[in-house]
Amino acid sequence: MADANRRGLLIILSSPSGAGKSTLSRKLLEWDETLRFSVSATTRAPRPGEQEGREYYFKTREDFLGLVGNGGMLEYAQVFGNLYGSPLAPVEAAVAEGRDILFDIDWQGGQQIRASALADDVVSIFILPPSITELHRRLVARDQDSAEVVAGRMAQSRTEISHWDEYDYVLINDDLDRCFEVLKSSLVSARQRLSPPDLASGLRAHVQKLNDEFKELT
Repeated sequence: MADANRRGLLIILSSPSGAGKSTLSRKLLEWDETLRFSVSATTRAPRPGEQEGREYYFKTREDFLGLVGNGGMLEYAQVFGNLYGSPLAPVEAAVAEGRDILFDIDWQGGQQIRASALADDVVSIFILPPSITELHRRLVARDQDSAEVVAGRMAQSRTEISHWDEYDYVLINDDLDRCFEVLKSSLVSARQRLSPPDLASGLRAHVQKLNDEFKELT
């Protein structure tokens, strides 16, 4: 939502791969046409159907590191051998105009933004899967990665989930439509500067269940 009477929000949406943050991001952008997506730069190769400047800005590693060296990245990280980052200039301009920017990034990027000069403009949301079995099923079902990459994503998901309590809002994506309704309510609350509901006790129990499932897999 663009509002010249306030600074824009940096809305961070994070989750382990397969938990649904990309789908929820698309639904948010459809729900609120004033919301803008922060297009990241990456050194990975484009996937079928992806376009330059729409899904990502595709960079060589040399060009990407040049931007980092010049202070042109708000955040960046290496994930599965590739670099990802958010260009700084368009974010600063949008925030000054009162426009909210959506970030579909991992916990490392979220930490860097929350530690940046724009920290006071951040609202962060973490998406948990209903179970580790379901997380694996979703990764396999989307048919984008090799079995080796899926295994790597599953191994990384445990680290990602361990950062859940660093976020302002934490949602469990056990039903996409229901999760999206809660996500919208969380965003409305954040825009009105209301405190998030105290759901810590139930969320801690859910994360413990997820960690127990990891133990059963080893």
